[in-house]
Amino acid sequence: MSVYPNIEAVLILPDTLLIIHHSLLITLNFLFAWRYFRSKKTTNAINIIAWITVLAMAVGTAALVVVLSIFNGFEGLVKTLYSSFYPDIRITAKQQKIMLLDDATVKKIKLLQNVKSLSMVLEENVHLQNGDYRTNAVIKGVDDAYVQTSGVKEMITSGQFELGSNETPALVLGVGIEGALNLRSDRSVTPVTAYLPKRGVTSTNPLDAISTVNLQPTGAFSIQQDFDNKYVLTNIDILKEMLGLKPNEYSAAELKLKDVKAEAETIAAIQKLVGNNYLVENRYQQNRSLFGVMQMEKWAIYGILSLILIIASFNMIGALTMLVLEKEQDIQILQAMGGGKSFVQRIFLTEGVLLALIGSVIGIVLALIFSYLQVTFKLIPLQGSFVIDYYPVVISITDILLILVTVFVIGLLASWIPSVKAAKQKVSLRAQ
Repeated sequence: MSVYPNIEAVLILPDTLLIIHHSLLITLNFLFAWRYFRSKKTTNAINIIAWITVLAMAVGTAALVVVLSIFNGFEGLVKTLYSSFYPDIRITAKQQKIMLLDDATVKKIKLLQNVKSLSMVLEENVHLQNGDYRTNAVIKGVDDAYVQTSGVKEMITSGQFELGSNETPALVLGVGIEGALNLRSDRSVTPVTAYLPKRGVTSTNPLDAISTVNLQPTGAFSIQQDFDNKYVLTNIDILKEMLGLKPNEYSAAELKLKDVKAEAETIAAIQKLVGNNYLVENRYQQNRSLFGVMQMEKWAIYGILSLILIIASFNMIGALTMLVLEKEQDIQILQAMGGGKSFVQRIFLTEGVLLALIGSVIGIVLALIFSYLQVTFKLIPLQGSFVIDYYPVVISITDILLILVTVFVIGLLASWIPSVKAAKQKVSLRAQ
C-alpha cells in the first residue's frame, strides 16, 4: 500500500472538497519548490547559477521599470504642455476650413451641464515682418473666453497676455517666432506687420488679394517647440475683419469641461446639436499622430527591454536542468509515494517561476528606490534647454503588473523543458 496517497487521482468530489484538493496540491508544489530553492546543493555551481539567474532577472526588471517610468514622466510632461494649448473638446467643420456656427447653437452648447467655458477661434497662415526680419506663422484669433479654455496665459514668459482691440490690435508671439523676428515683446516700440490672404478675392493684381495690418507685440509664450515656433495670437475681431468673414464664421470652437471623465457623454450631446457635418474631438483625437507614436514607442521600449529578461531566463534553464539531475532520487521517491508526472512537473515549473519572481521583486524594489531618489534629489540631470532640468519619473502600477506578468510567463516557459525532463524520470529505487 502506498505511504503517500495518489495525489493525481481524479475523484468525484463536491465543489468545496475539490477546491481544497487543488489548494493542497498548489501548496505542496510551492513547498517543494521553496525547499529546493533554499536547500544547499551538493554542487555549488547550481547555487551560483540560480543566484545569477535571480540577479539577472532583478537587473532586467529594474531596467524595465525605470525606463518605462522615465518614459511615463516624459509622456505626462508632453501631455501637460499640449493641454496648455489644445482644449478639452474642439468643434470643426468636416469638409471645410471655415465653419458656420450660429448664435443659437453656441448658446445651447454653453448650456450643457459639463461645459465650463466655450471660446470661438479663427486660424490662418500669416507672413510677419519686423524691419528686415521676416517669418511665416499661423495667426490665431481668439475671443475673451479663450483664457478660460486655454492655459496659454499661464505660459507667458515676457510681457503680458494682451490681444488688443479692433482700434489697437496687439500680438502675443511664441518665443520661436519672437526670436525669428529679432524682437523683445515686452520692450518692442514698433509694431509687427502682418500679411494675410483675403478670402474670396480674385484679381489680376496679387496685392489686391493681400490684407495688411500692424500689430503691437505685447508678450511671448513658451509651451513647446511645436507651438513656440508656429503660433501667434491676436483678437478674433481684427482677424475676421482682415479676412473678410461673416459674423458667425470661425475656424473652430474650443471648450473647457468641468469633468473630463464625462467627455464621451458631452461629445455625444454636442454632436447631436451641431449635426454630422461637424467634427467633435477630444484632446486625444486632436493629436492622434502624437499620442499614437508615443504609445508605439512605449510598446517598442517594453519589447526591447523584455529581451533582457528572456536572455536572463537562459541561465534559469541551465540551473533547473542541473537541479533535476541532482534531485533525481527525490523525484523517484515522490513518484513511488503516488506523485504523478504532472505533480513532479509542477514542482519544477513552480521552481522556475519562483526564481523569476524573486528576481523581479528585488528589481522592482531597487527601481522604486532609484525613482524616489531621482525625483527627490534629481540624480541624473537632463542636458540641453528644456522645461525641466532632470529626467522625470512616474511609476505606473499598470506597468509593474504588466512586468510581473511578463516575468511570470518567461519563468514558466524557461522552466518548461527541465520540468518535462523531471516528469519523465522512471521509478527506480535500487540501492545506489
